[in-house]
Amino acid sequence: MKSHREELWFHVKSRRGFVRITEDVRRAVAKSGVREGLVLVNAMHITASVFVNDDEPGLHEDYERWLEELAPHAPTTRWHHNRTGEDNGDAHLKRQIMGREVVVAITAGELDLGPWEQIFYGEFDGRRRKRVLVKVIGE
Repeated sequence: MKSHREELWFHVKSRRGFVRITEDVRRAVAKSGVREGLVLVNAMHITASVFVNDDEPGLHEDYERWLEELAPHAPTTRWHHNRTGEDNGDAHLKRQIMGREVVVAITAGELDLGPWEQIFYGEFDGRRRKRVLVKVIGE
């Protein structure tokens, strides 16, 4: 069995944002040489996410609105976590909703995604460098 590991680094300049990373993951799979297997893609920070969905701007706006309704940033005093001196309690909750990682099948050396599926990095407390782990395993 083959195994390949790499890290993707992101610096989202705003507090929140979504970055399509499908091509980055494809490159990692190609580099691995795995033809049949799985790729794990996970955010290595507790205020960031990796998820699969459509790359449609309206949907991204809907995510922004929906997440802010579920876990508003302000007032920051509403979140007990912020008593530690942080202001990102909402970002932890948003990450929990959107998920930590995705696992995608690799078939014939390609990501086995549905017709509209793309892989995204979701940032909920940006303005600093954060990483995503890509781990490819298979034959």
